[in-house]
Amino acid sequence: MIEKINLNNILFLDIETVPEYDSYLGMDEETKKLWENKTQYQRRDEVSAEDFYERAGIWAEFGKIITISVGYFTNKADIRNFRVTSFWGEEKKILQDFSNLLNNHFNQPQHVLCGHNAKEFDIPFMARRMIINQVALPDKLNLFGKKPWEVPHLDTLELWKFGDYKHFTSLKLLTKVLNVPSPKDDIDGSEVAHVFYIEKDIDRIITYCEKDVIAVAQIFLRFRREDLLIDDEIIHV
Repeated sequence: MIEKINLNNILFLDIETVPEYDSYLGMDEETKKLWENKTQYQRRDEVSAEDFYERAGIWAEFGKIITISVGYFTNKADIRNFRVTSFWGEEKKILQDFSNLLNNHFNQPQHVLCGHNAKEFDIPFMARRMIINQVALPDKLNLFGKKPWEVPHLDTLELWKFGDYKHFTSLKLLTKVLNVPSPKDDIDGSEVAHVFYIEKDIDRIITYCEKDVIAVAQIFLRFRREDLLIDDEIIHV
């Protein structure tokens, strides 16, 4: 059925997250205790809560969003373009700008969001951080009371599972097996916090995030047996 979806109605997305503070010491004592309790089963016995803090960016309660990248097709007749842009800066502004994009341009019933593992990570993370930052949830992220078939989200990981819900395939692996140019030619997710807090190179992170968005779109084209995007069709705005 994905062949019947108008590509112009899909907003492809990816987010990059980091721990809320540059180090474990930035948390107050109560939050440190909550962090210790939250991660006690993920940490091995020899790993302290402080040493484990570098992974705090995967939890919305202890992390924050530093960039959201999006991409969308603007296909007209036989001309195909894929426009990519990013939001960065203060987290609340990132979330508000993204919400405005959804409300103003992707708010109709035919519009859907798409990412890789987005249903399990990107979308709930954004929704939780919006609530924490007191940003109104746009309709496309407000899932309260919606039935599963009413949720306007596509997930390339879920599409690849074909019902095998225990199966996880990384974006890097999926691009490899589908012969899609790999987005992981510089950094990977485990290095984002270091690049953000130590190197202070947000541009490098934005480039990485936008490459992931392009890769998700390319995978979606593969699922539809369509030609991959070429560089001349990708426009960064």
